Amino acid sequence: MNAFSALADDTRREIVSLLARKGELPANQISKNFAMTAPAISQHLKILKEARVIQMKKQAQMRLYSVNEAGLDEMEKWIVEVRKLWQKRFHSLGEYLTRLKKERSSGKT
Repeated sequence: MNAFSALADDTRREIVSLLARKGELPANQISKNFAMTAPAISQHLKILKEARVIQMKKQAQMRLYSVNEAGLDEMEKWIVEVRKLWQKRFHSLGEYLTRLKKERSSGKT
């Protein structure tokens, strides 16, 4: 699953927001913020980890989860590229509309 698919779910977006606000948290602390079972939260964490949106590190018996900056960077890079393409298209549309307006005002319709 890619990062965008993983973040299509409300709960997973809330988990990422929680980790962004609080930093590293163990799964049990994450679970306390949701009205669902710990296994359900674990499944969400697994999906987010597989999509590289979050990362997990083991510390003794505890698994600590945090936002994966590299995964977010990949998403941001894609968004920036799409934005550039749209800006280019809007610029071309603006030039076309300006040209069309000039032609109409000069009577070349």
